[in-house]
Amino acid sequence: MEKLITFGIPCYNSAEYMGKCIESLLPGGDDIEIIIVDDGSTDDTARIADEYEAKYPGICRAIHQENGGHGEAVNTGLKNATGLYYKVVDSDDWVDQEAYAKVRETLKKLVAAGTPVDMLLTNYVYEKVSENHQRRMMYTLLFPENKVIGWSDMKRVIPGFTILMHSVTYRTEMLRACGLRLPKHTFYVDNLFVYEPLPSVKTIYYLNVDFYRYYIGRAGQSVAEQTMVKRIDQQLRVNYMMIDACDLWALQEEHLRDYMLSYLQMITVVSTTIAYVSKTDENLEKIRALYRYMKEKDRRTYRHIRHGIFGNAMNLPGKFGRYLSIKAYHGAQKFMGFN
Repeated sequence: MEKLITFGIPCYNSAEYMGKCIESLLPGGDDIEIIIVDDGSTDDTARIADEYEAKYPGICRAIHQENGGHGEAVNTGLKNATGLYYKVVDSDDWVDQEAYAKVRETLKKLVAAGTPVDMLLTNYVYEKVSENHQRRMMYTLLFPENKVIGWSDMKRVIPGFTILMHSVTYRTEMLRACGLRLPKHTFYVDNLFVYEPLPSVKTIYYLNVDFYRYYIGRAGQSVAEQTMVKRIDQQLRVNYMMIDACDLWALQEEHLRDYMLSYLQMITVVSTTIAYVSKTDENLEKIRALYRYMKEKDRRTYRHIRHGIFGNAMNLPGKFGRYLSIKAYHGAQKFMGFN
């Protein structure tokens, strides 16, 4: 029997917290498949993964591989998925049970009606446990609820408001057909996971439930600011790959093009800010090179990114301009609670 959803869980030295993630998914029973990808861990991750496979045969699968990074673990999960849908849940995150039941019910109804959508959208919640802080991220301003739609039905594009990996459940065969392949040994590939398939998404369904709980605040977490400074080359690699992903101006759906431009702008803003935070001439030159590359590749995209609302804010001249840009970023960071 084909599974409804395959959950891919990338695990690297996740022994301390992966159990909470897996246990939150198990109530899906025989409808779901949980692929636990041990990405070359050196702690008890492999043992725990094997124990879950032994305890829940037909539901949990443990796959062990040499360390290839988060993206390669996502690739492995997708390659081995048997579910009609594929969702990535990071090993330190979890899902809400009430919302989970509604997700399964909704997907079953869509499949039974012969309208299995390419992308199911749900809300996610930033869980900053150390500060007892939560922040719900909803899509009610962008998409109508509880109906099968296309990009032309999107309400509006709001600059800075992006769909993240936490909010998407993709149809598995659509992901495979679009040729998605994330790079090895690179952080921040979750942006590629969302961005690259978007031109292949023809049907969308927004279910207004708080499904995914995204843990923020663990020491050394990839989204921590100083960690991002150390990994700026990986952030930039993702940025370049997003620039190269497709010809945005060839897209027929205006809302899709506008949304992808907005997404690319936000990632470029993050790259720029991280370079400013680093306060090194080397990283500032890397950002200048990024803008030069974008300009040479497509002037229309460059003008949109460079002179859009956030582009102008991030490219104020001189040291004081960079200072103001960083302050604006930190203000958004505090308001949203995203790291």
